[in-house]
Amino acid sequence: MAAAAGLLRASVGLAAASSLHRPGLELRRVGAAAAAVAFFSVRRRYGSEAREEEEELRVRYLDDEHKGIVVLGLNRPHAKNALNKNLLKMMSKAVDSLKSDKKVRTVIFRSEVPGIFCAGADLKERAKMHSSEVSSFVSKARAAVNEMGGTQRLPRTIGASLAKELIFSARVVDGEEAKSIGLISHVVQQNEAGDAAYRRALALAREFLPQGPLAMRVAKLAINQGMEVDLVTGLAIEEACYAQTIPTKDRIEGLLAFKEKRPPRYKGE
Repeated sequence: MAAAAGLLRASVGLAAASSLHRPGLELRRVGAAAAAVAFFSVRRRYGSEAREEEEELRVRYLDDEHKGIVVLGLNRPHAKNALNKNLLKMMSKAVDSLKSDKKVRTVIFRSEVPGIFCAGADLKERAKMHSSEVSSFVSKARAAVNEMGGTQRLPRTIGASLAKELIFSARVVDGEEAKSIGLISHVVQQNEAGDAAYRRALALAREFLPQGPLAMRVAKLAINQGMEVDLVTGLAIEEACYAQTIPTKDRIEGLLAFKEKRPPRYKGE
């Protein structure tokens, strides 16, 4: 079975052909295998239910050649990683923490549950909500997803016509079709461990590590904001972003490294 790996703008996202993608949810499906990870816990609780909640999001800081890469793993196997209140809260807190950590260069968002990334909202929990809670929950869900580098809405990614087709029909697409319509960036053959998509994302993340963190930050900003405006305004945004790099030590280091024919040693300064 093939697995597909795609990018969620700032973070690296993955998709598995064995997983399901529901376009209306605008979430890429991630294939993954279980891994030993550190647990990210919102607060200390007691009892088996509390421990289960605390393990719904696993955060692992990689080291050695992968230093600077952080892996966020969804872990709700009983609910196919559906997003509930607790998981959303943990995701938001984790992302807020990572945003302020200058040592973090790349975030890989994956599933710890084989064969599925995320089933969308937890409809069992949703059914128990009062109508007044639903709007707030949906807003928080969108905010949490938008924090991971700002998601492209489906029509902006694949075009209005195809987006309408998928949303109106609620058709499920596999990894190969998702790749062919531009919904994801990569398709890889699944391996015996079941983590081929994660391995591809990890390799891609390693390519990001040597690059200048300040330059990557403003490039990300220019791309994200430029997509929302016309070309002339986008070019102005690009110019303003580049201007931010001019007085930095990293820019000088890049020029010196080029002159001296050596790899640059960026410090994010």
